[in-house]
Amino acid sequence: MNGEETQGATPPWATGIRTAAVFEATKGLLVLIVGFGLLSLAHRDAQHVAEQIVRHFHLDLARDHPRILIEAANHLSNERLRLLAGAALLYSSVRFVEAYGLWRMRTWAEWFAIISGAVYLPAELYELVHAPSVVKAAVLAVNLALVGYLVSVRWRAARHARCTDSRPEE
Repeated sequence: MNGEETQGATPPWATGIRTAAVFEATKGLLVLIVGFGLLSLAHRDAQHVAEQIVRHFHLDLARDHPRILIEAANHLSNERLRLLAGAALLYSSVRFVEAYGLWRMRTWAEWFAIISGAVYLPAELYELVHAPSVVKAAVLAVNLALVGYLVSVRWRAARHARCTDSRPEE
């Protein structure tokens, strides 16, 4: 790689990088949908909507999660909803840019994905240790696998570049 994208033939790790790109784009799309959902709650009774969700999914109000949802909805103002929707738009935009860069096999996107994925690892590990669940373990495993894979891609690309640069010119 010349620092921007792969030259010549498609590298053997292209499928993995593009899979990571689809994964990041999917995360961006999901957060964008949630952001629009939050925005749609503006000028509506968010607590009433939360109660409808709890009833629709037959959630037990004696449990923590449904109560937390209703309590959070009770404190949502239109301004806060717009702020959360804006944050969701910003986050999804970052994920879409990252996905584009990964799809185009850009080195900067690989480094960005490594850093942005690694930033979450300590918090995910902490959460798993203090309140273990299958979902938290799966999220940590997927994030570790993605970061590890991208690190190995960068390592192989750097090693390939060193080998190519050390060959005598013909």
